[in-house]
Amino acid sequence: MRQGDRTDPKRERKARQGGRRPTMTDVARLAGVSQSSVSLVLNNMSGARIAESTRKRVLDAAQAIGYRLQSRRIDTGAQPKIIAYLVDEISTSPHPVVSVDGARDAAWEAGHLIAVHVTRANRELEAATLRAVAADAALIGVIYSTIFTRKVELPPELDNIPTVLLNCYTGQRQQPSVVPGEVAGAFTATEYLLQHGHRRIGLINGEPWMDASRDRLKGYRQALATADVPFDPELVRNGDWMPDTGYRRTYELLRLDRPPTALFCANDLMAVGAMEALAELGIDVPGEISVMGYDDQEMARYTRPALSTCVLPNYDMGRWAAETLIDMAVNGGGKRPIQLKMDCPLVPRRSVSAPCPDIAAAISRASERIFSGPTSKPIHRAFSWSSLVQGVPALPESYGAVLDGQ
Repeated sequence: MRQGDRTDPKRERKARQGGRRPTMTDVARLAGVSQSSVSLVLNNMSGARIAESTRKRVLDAAQAIGYRLQSRRIDTGAQPKIIAYLVDEISTSPHPVVSVDGARDAAWEAGHLIAVHVTRANRELEAATLRAVAADAALIGVIYSTIFTRKVELPPELDNIPTVLLNCYTGQRQQPSVVPGEVAGAFTATEYLLQHGHRRIGLINGEPWMDASRDRLKGYRQALATADVPFDPELVRNGDWMPDTGYRRTYELLRLDRPPTALFCANDLMAVGAMEALAELGIDVPGEISVMGYDDQEMARYTRPALSTCVLPNYDMGRWAAETLIDMAVNGGGKRPIQLKMDCPLVPRRSVSAPCPDIAAAISRASERIFSGPTSKPIHRAFSWSSLVQGVPALPESYGAVLDGQ
């Protein structure tokens, strides 16, 4: 792990004094490892192939910020109860798997088990699954989860089952739910670039119909407004969360009359694509253009340079969902319609620096390749996130059309 890839434990500890308790997300950010790796180390999981140096960093980070893992339950011979964890998709993204890890650990610490059911947003499969789990006398309740943040309509089978929503919410907001604080997270990412002196910041966003894209755009605009930087819709490009889109949109942004000095990519995959395009053009990151990611996937630690990003707190969201459900259904806490937006903290690494004093020269040097590079021809994929949602609108021809309608 390169120096500068991890945050300062003194600042971390100071920020926690008098505030919220430290979480596994905080430990992961400080140690410079994934949330799953922290879970494996702190839970002392047998058979986990974790390097001793990594294990030491995690334990040192946990001690530095005062993180305390709850004691593993003592087996008294009692039969564990079951939390049914329903998720619409789990195999196309690492994020829901990490949330399952958090829910599993919290449930086990309380003496219970998690049973995961993947429904692919199929209403018939979902209803059949809920009827089956409801017949289990050991059922505590249900964690109802979605792979990406969205509004949901709960099936009637959940009417009489204690339920906590994870990464989703209902229009009535009657159930406890936890989602990432995307507006604040995007504000943090954009503010970080602004603090380094950038004023022309390109945003390569996700699909504009998604909550995450709308909220990250909102946070980006709020940060610009706070710094008295005018919003320029030319600097915003919509994408599909994949590296190829980050690659193509980077070329588009560099063709502007006034190209950006920094790129904020709404996820790490698109940031990897952006860095690939810049490397292909011979443009140095961060010496000539800075790149900021979002969601802190495992790959962000191993790009060259290591990618600055913000954490999606999937593990802690899973823990919160399980702890809330157990308190509500087992400990007599009662139904509490809490709507929690969990922090998406900054992870500064090596892909951001001050603006290049002569960005025009860098662009000019690569101009022939920039203007003969890839087009914006859409990529057709076998899987689309929209397949999990009914009635998703068609994507606009340009992001400007979306912005004008806000």
